[in-house]
Amino acid sequence: MKKLILFILLFTFSFSTAQKKELRNANKFFISGEYASAIDLLDSAKDLFDSSDDKIKAQAMLLYGKLHTSMEDFELAIKAFDMSKNLGSSDQILNPELRKLETAIITSAVGDNETEDFNAAAKKLKMVYDLNTETNSEYLYYAASSAVNSLDYPLALEYYELLRDIKYEGIETKFYITEVSSGNEIEINDEVQFKLLQKSKEYSNPREEETDSKFPEIVKNIALIYKELGQNDKALAAIEAARSSNPDDVGLIITAANIYFELGNKEAFKVAMSQAIEKEPNNAVLYYNLGVVSAELGEKEVAVSYYQTSIDLDPSNENSYLNLVALILEGEEDIVSEMNSLGTSRADNLKYDKLKESRENLYKQTIPILKDLIDINNNIEAIRTLMNIYGTIGDNSGYMEMKNLLEQQD
Repeated sequence: MKKLILFILLFTFSFSTAQKKELRNANKFFISGEYASAIDLLDSAKDLFDSSDDKIKAQAMLLYGKLHTSMEDFELAIKAFDMSKNLGSSDQILNPELRKLETAIITSAVGDNETEDFNAAAKKLKMVYDLNTETNSEYLYYAASSAVNSLDYPLALEYYELLRDIKYEGIETKFYITEVSSGNEIEINDEVQFKLLQKSKEYSNPREEETDSKFPEIVKNIALIYKELGQNDKALAAIEAARSSNPDDVGLIITAANIYFELGNKEAFKVAMSQAIEKEPNNAVLYYNLGVVSAELGEKEVAVSYYQTSIDLDPSNENSYLNLVALILEGEEDIVSEMNSLGTSRADNLKYDKLKESRENLYKQTIPILKDLIDINNNIEAIRTLMNIYGTIGDNSGYMEMKNLLEQQD
């Protein structure tokens, strides 16, 4: 009996030694970069490993994971690491390999985006999120963006709805500090460096700034995708559901307004924008957008008021000036049409002169607006428009001034 027991022990020891030898040989192939040979060796020893204890199996699966990571077979790598964990591999052993896997997948996804293989990039970035859903939410956001770029709207919708469900906001803290020598404010990407620079006399005025939440954008994209898929009811339901749970979120109100506009519901757009203005009365962009829609609805005086308020709040908003001028000059078409319809009678001549005066008055209303815009940054469209106006009303000096200014811009 003692001899039999000894034989069994020797056989077990020999069997275990063979398993470890195969692992060592496969690992040598891995280290030398002969990944396919390592895979072949592990595959050929499958029966051997199947009969081994969990510790040996875990080591084999870990090596499989490392090999598939290097070969960019990312799905197989993930499965191998999961099996290794289930077989008892510790976090201390697995986590460094999972970080390498994450880096490899991200690098590959970046390459896919650069070659415009957006669908492949989206799926890889989703893998990164799945590897650690608690810390890798930003990669789900990037995955959704890549899916949109690939025009795979159902996939993008799946990712955006998951982002909505986990209430992803993506708020980041940005760090800024001013160089004393140049007076220029620079952004610092590292918080530790930011704190160190504050101790230096070469820098001053440190400040921190939080980025806007991405949640309104996510909800907006969900609604826009539903619209793209022809499901307008779901688009509206998505935006209304988000607003009902966040009624004071100005970003969501503006998002709702944009969706209404996309769906052609301009009255609902105006209502939503007015609600946004109640919460942000000094937001020039809101007034500008209301001006655009009011003009499209034929509410000229209301639109003029909105554009003017936008300019008052933000004198650098060039589009507000240009749209205001265009709105004022809309009346010219009817005047010119009526002038061309007149005959040569004395009454018609008198009427023609009055219409001509009305036309010139329209032009004169736009002159100070265009001048203000030109003073800001020599807007070429404004210069060209004002030059033509001066030419039409016979202001030769004004015409030459604008002509010379236009030539200086070329």
